[in-house]
Amino acid sequence: MADKTAKLTFDGKEIELPILSPTAGPDVLDITKLYAQGGVFTYDPGFTSTAACDSTITFIDGGKGELLHRGYPIDQLAEDSHYLEVCYVLLYGELPSAEQLEDFENRVTMHTMLHEQMVYFYRGFRRDAHPMAIMTGVVGAMSAFYHDSTDINDPWQREVASIRLIAKMPTIAAWAYKFSIGQPFVYPRNDLDYASNFLRMCFAVPAEDYQVNPILSRAMDRIFTLHADHEQNASTSTVRLASSSGANPFACIAAGIACLWGPAHGGANQACLEMLEEIGSVDRIPEYIARAKDKDDPFRLMGFGHRVYKNFDPRAKVMKKSADEVLELLGVENNPKLQVAKELEKQALSDPYFAEKKLFPNVDFYSGIILEAMGFPTSMFTPIFALARTVGWISQWKEQLADPKLKIGRPRQLYMGETMRDYVDIEKR
Repeated sequence: MADKTAKLTFDGKEIELPILSPTAGPDVLDITKLYAQGGVFTYDPGFTSTAACDSTITFIDGGKGELLHRGYPIDQLAEDSHYLEVCYVLLYGELPSAEQLEDFENRVTMHTMLHEQMVYFYRGFRRDAHPMAIMTGVVGAMSAFYHDSTDINDPWQREVASIRLIAKMPTIAAWAYKFSIGQPFVYPRNDLDYASNFLRMCFAVPAEDYQVNPILSRAMDRIFTLHADHEQNASTSTVRLASSSGANPFACIAAGIACLWGPAHGGANQACLEMLEEIGSVDRIPEYIARAKDKDDPFRLMGFGHRVYKNFDPRAKVMKKSADEVLELLGVENNPKLQVAKELEKQALSDPYFAEKKLFPNVDFYSGIILEAMGFPTSMFTPIFALARTVGWISQWKEQLADPKLKIGRPRQLYMGETMRDYVDIEKR
């Protein structure tokens, strides 16, 4: 309930707008009755000043560099927890007991296999199809294979769909990778944890099994954890908008994957690696740092700074630790991109210009380094992001469906086109 109001005066009218106070973050003007009372809309391209929903899942304070899932700080979750426990927190709101966590992990593990007929669906793609194209299609097609979990009005079907999506997404992503490189599909194994299972499905071959290194598995688990949810970003908003029409869960998540595919959203860590490749060698770093400081040069250091975090990215500190561990394990001697990354990080962090502008390495910088070191091509970076973000999308989807205020999304527009005019017959034009 609002206990404060704001007055808007225009054209001789005065409208009283309720001010809503959240548990954290700035107050919000409630404009739901603005058009009814005043006959006007608001204009907010990108919705950067508009709250489209209320939520209890994730809170971000960009000024403080703070990210909370259900109130739990991301650095604590990434250091002390693991991905499936974070999934439980996002889905159900609280840390699980030992029994609850064991039951949840077991349910996910027992649903990691895909319907065998989906193998033929994969084979319908061109051999050089991008893994994100495959993931978008396969996830959307799940509604054709799992009819018993598409009724959004049935709480049990919503639960089944949630578990299925979280469980099967690593298999879907790994198979997209295998198909893109022409290798046989590797099936999931129930004796491996979530991250280890994914790594094995990506890198094992029938001729030789893949022994998962615990350092790499832990690094992958952290990547999943640090990308699990990020409030009302573009892909999450896409999932919510698709869901508002009553679309089935698989269609909604496929819509989120399609949005994430955009380079301005999910492609940031890929852009970092492409930048490192462009720099090419350690001796060229000063040249590129000078270009980044030149306001007349369009070049920007990718992976530094963040649109939301105006101080530091709280996820980056944990990811840096993983990057250091992975690079120590695998080495950087034979990889020029990783050599450039390490030296660029060192020079940027010691340069007062970047400290003044608060341009610190972000989560995309470090995750790109880790995935490159593990042997993933850049085409797999966004699919891995989609895999990790699935639980966030599902949590937001479930929350929205339970909201009694749910309405189909219908943004307004500021129309600047022609006003009414008469049709002219073709002979007279």
